[in-house]
Amino acid sequence: MRKKFLVAMLAGSMVASMAACGTSDTKKTTEAPQTVATTEEPTTAAKTTEEVTTVEETTVEETTVEETTVVETEEETTVAETEEETTVAETEEETTVVETEEETTVAETEEETTVAETEEETTVVETEEETTVAETEEETTVVETEEETTVEETEEETTVAETEEEATGEETTEEAIDGTGIKVGMVTDVGGVNDGSFNESAWTGLQMAAEDFGVEVNYMESKTDSDYAPNIETLIDEDYDLIIITGYMLADALREAAELYPDQTFVIIDDASNAEFENVTCMMFEQAQASYLVGLAAGMATETDTVGFVLGMESETMNQFGYGYLAGVLDANADAKIEQFNANSFGDPAIGKTAVTNMVTEGADVVFHAAGGTGLGVIDGCKEAGIWAIGVDSDQSVLAPETVLTSAMKRVDNGCYEAIKAYLKGELESGVLTYDLEMGGVDIAPTTDNLSDEILEAVEAAKEAIIAGEIVVPNNKEDFEEKYGDVYVLDSEE
Repeated sequence: MRKKFLVAMLAGSMVASMAACGTSDTKKTTEAPQTVATTEEPTTAAKTTEEVTTVEETTVEETTVEETTVVETEEETTVAETEEETTVAETEEETTVVETEEETTVAETEEETTVAETEEETTVVETEEETTVAETEEETTVVETEEETTVEETEEETTVAETEEEATGEETTEEAIDGTGIKVGMVTDVGGVNDGSFNESAWTGLQMAAEDFGVEVNYMESKTDSDYAPNIETLIDEDYDLIIITGYMLADALREAAELYPDQTFVIIDDASNAEFENVTCMMFEQAQASYLVGLAAGMATETDTVGFVLGMESETMNQFGYGYLAGVLDANADAKIEQFNANSFGDPAIGKTAVTNMVTEGADVVFHAAGGTGLGVIDGCKEAGIWAIGVDSDQSVLAPETVLTSAMKRVDNGCYEAIKAYLKGELESGVLTYDLEMGGVDIAPTTDNLSDEILEAVEAAKEAIIAGEIVVPNNKEDFEEKYGDVYVLDSEE
């Protein structure tokens, strides 16, 4: 009631004032409908000289063409209550000022409306919204670009990870080969399994396969030539799945067995004469290449220009050691004299030692052997004489660290290991399989303590040249004599 009373008084006062001021046209003031203010939309109060709109508990700025009337309430606090219940609260501790972007549009005439201005304001808002959208799209584009970059990097990382996983998978597959229940046997030549050379290296390969694949391994050691055939028969009778024959000296015995037992799988080392059989794999090595490298070392290390060579037994295969060694010595030292001896045995250390004694008498200060067990005597003789020895097939520096200059390695161990793995995977093929320097089948020994830097550089350069095809090491009589003449005398029976 009080509010209505105040409104009536105010209205009356305004009429009286207008009358006193000489205003002739007055209109009766009526209660105007309550106007609800909504956020971000301009509130238009159209005032004429004859009409005033009052909103309960809301002070609205009223504008006419001639004057603006401000209605003040006694409580001095105006609260705009809307249907959305927007509250402006003032407290002693905190005053919240709500500023809106609303603008009050003054209608200058009764016929003018605020639609155009509202549309303009709306246009501004829309423009601002469009700008915001554009900026948002730009930001989104940046984010998407960063995301795409991240995705590409992630894909690259994933590719690397997958590649590593594939590589790991391949390694795991090889390690996961199961040879349980498979029996692999080996038959040695007369050098025996502890010859520190050829047979021992082959046996090492079988033991490696047993450890990695779980195969059962065993060997039959031959004391004489007459043991070859019976030893092969024993392994066949005991149901060995794969039989490895070490050395060309067992070639004839293998031929008979391959013909009698076509379902039995064989591997023979250093023999290609049985390549015609579908159940035989002939494992060959380019031993002339390794012999050439140690020949270079001997030709550079000698101080007397005299070196020696002891052969276990003369054959086409064994002569390859001689051709390679002499070629290396003469390429390093054209003035060198080369003493040569055929022991005609792979298992007689005594004769090997005697051969060294005779060579020392001729002035030799470096001796290379390719003689299996006989070579153990060669190394012992060199040690006693205080000259350099060169080992074969394996790194023989362990036998006499201060005597062995280097060794011509023939990786029979790796060859046997790979043959067993191929058999287990069903990939072992018949015919001739040759391992060379490029494949890592031959090389000089990794122990180089007794080699000078000059020798090492020359050997490394020669290795690169051999692999590149710039040096072709002779491995037969014709090729050797074409370049070096008839200086290798142990092949006279060929």
